Amino acid sequence: EAPAGCPSCRRYHRRFDYDGGLNPVRWRALAWPAYVPEVAVDPALSSALDDVVGDVIEPAASTVDAQGRFPRESVDALAQAGFLGLLSAPEIGGRGGDLGTAAEVVRRISAVCGSTAMVTTMHYAAVSVLERFAGDDVRAAIASGRHLSTLAFSEVGSRSHFWAPVGTATAGDGSTVQLDSRKSWVTSAGHADSYVWSTRPVTAEGPMTLWHMPATADGLAVSGTFDGLGLRGNASSPMTASGVAVPVAAMLGGDGQGLDLALETVLPTFLVLNAAFSIGLMQSLIAGAGAHLSRSRLEHLDQSLAEQPEQRRAYARLLTLADAAGLFLDDTLSALAAGRPDAMLRVLQVKSVAAESASEVADGVMRLCGGSAFRKELGIERRFRDSLAARVMAPTTEALHDS
Repeated sequence: EAPAGCPSCRRYHRRFDYDGGLNPVRWRALAWPAYVPEVAVDPALSSALDDVVGDVIEPAASTVDAQGRFPRESVDALAQAGFLGLLSAPEIGGRGGDLGTAAEVVRRISAVCGSTAMVTTMHYAAVSVLERFAGDDVRAAIASGRHLSTLAFSEVGSRSHFWAPVGTATAGDGSTVQLDSRKSWVTSAGHADSYVWSTRPVTAEGPMTLWHMPATADGLAVSGTFDGLGLRGNASSPMTASGVAVPVAAMLGGDGQGLDLALETVLPTFLVLNAAFSIGLMQSLIAGAGAHLSRSRLEHLDQSLAEQPEQRRAYARLLTLADAAGLFLDDTLSALAAGRPDAMLRVLQVKSVAAESASEVADGVMRLCGGSAFRKELGIERRFRDSLAARVMAPTTEALHDS
């Protein structure tokens, strides 16, 4: 057990039962307490999140996955509880939360429903730039939970190279600009109230310009359906903008400054929250594996699977992978908060660290739990499928390693 006078270390110690002979040590409890993030979340906010997750998001998760249905009830519940306005300024009715709090929200949602967690992630990534440049009416709508947004970066012509859009922005009558693009993947397509949309600049130098695109714009359409292996409810469908006229004021930042804004604001938010998404999935998988191994028995040996050395070693390795990714996320948030010189390096690393760990942990849990994990009852196979998404979402692991 934890040494006397060392309460802060108590989660790193376990009780063992040794029979005094040559038999291996038997664990009296397999499942270690989950990694606890360093982020301090307001108790009232934490309690509200627990209610939404437990009462709405978790009960709907398997149906969202099975039917490939957008998690509208879950998003509405998050909105009503104030979580769509988490990053909005208090003076316009938002909660004034920071990136660490948003990461904790995404982590806890992803433990039960990957689709809802990714919808939330993309909303927060969009809000990070809308909060700086959008009009007060849009900002107030987000703060009050009346407005869901998302990113629309990846294009058919440049695929995961989101920094190189091929869609165009053409000057109109002086007060409007015409946007023409074919987006390949847009989370919450057809369900969001607006999109942070990228195109080539109108006239300026630079690789791209960002726009606030309302969902009601004439010429904007969802041009396909999403039937994916995982994250089946996040509606990541293709979209097209055909001659969409938007006001010049819809430009977010300056013409040609879109990549700078993406690197300064959008990308750090997305990469950190994507890592939190993967970590929540891993923690849920680890918890599911621990519960399964503890309750499943080898009756001819009168032992649980948790008492088998091979299973214990495999479980320990997976737990270590998950906790290491969680600690890396903590360090990334600390680096950003302190303005450390390595902060941007950590931001670029954290998604790949967490995404690759999640894929490995999910595969390991499937092996560890065997045929039981292959069935849908445990929810492990759903999380396994969801875990494969982060590594191929732009920027992909390979692109991040190359940066």
